[in-house]
Amino acid sequence: MRYLLLNKPYEVLTQFTDESGRATLKDFVAVPNIYPVGRLDYDSEGLVLLTDDKQLQHRLSEPRFKIPKTYWVQVEGEPTEEALEQLRRGVDIKSGFTTPAEVAVLPEPPALWERSKPVRFRANIPTSWVQITISQGMNRQVRKMTAAVGFPTLRLVRAQLAGLDLLDLAPGQWRELTTTEVQTLKDLTAAQTAEAGTSRATDSRKKGEFWPGGVRPGTKPKNAAGGYNRGGFGGKPAARTNDNKPSDKGSRGASRKPGTGRPASSGRNAGRK
Repeated sequence: MRYLLLNKPYEVLTQFTDESGRATLKDFVAVPNIYPVGRLDYDSEGLVLLTDDKQLQHRLSEPRFKIPKTYWVQVEGEPTEEALEQLRRGVDIKSGFTTPAEVAVLPEPPALWERSKPVRFRANIPTSWVQITISQGMNRQVRKMTAAVGFPTLRLVRAQLAGLDLLDLAPGQWRELTTTEVQTLKDLTAAQTAEAGTSRATDSRKKGEFWPGGVRPGTKPKNAAGGYNRGGFGGKPAARTNDNKPSDKGSRGASRKPGTGRPASSGRNAGRK
């Protein structure tokens, strides 16, 4: 098994091919049959883990396992304590609410490399660096979080993943994980797996793979009635009782007058058209 740690440069795709000719991981890592754990945006920088260990890759990528990821974020303006508390509690980023995050203002800018394209500043507006740790993986989540509280992201660097650090890796450089680091990752994912309540998949074709709750990702869980939920509706209808009969009005099962084929009428509306 191979376990690699890469410092992904700015404007590099976290994949090995691109039809548009943009820079990819292939331009920096010439190791066959390895794949990135999760994704890091094209315009973000920093730590990317690559491996051919499919089980570990799945466990580190699956949001339900709550693997921590730490980012150094340069934002426009000076975040207020109220804004920081909002980030800590969770914010609405249109695609959903974020879970609570660990957030702190960095007293000094982190010692980073020069970006290939300088960050665009507005001369009359200061910038700040914030450290944010999350365990979700929503699309462009950190950028949307800071924008939601009024402090847009200017630069985003992933500094840690599951306890691994960039250390002295320059952009585009990578290294092999040590035996101790690999074991630490496996211990962490084993603990998270146990907490998530996972079990081995029952599909015999997928032996050796593990899913949270024994449910393969993408599988729709059945509701209590044995059907699939669709926006709050679905599944087998509840059993009818005498107190919950369908209305006779316009119903396909309404009683009919003998010999006429017409619905029987009764009550105050009888005879009306």
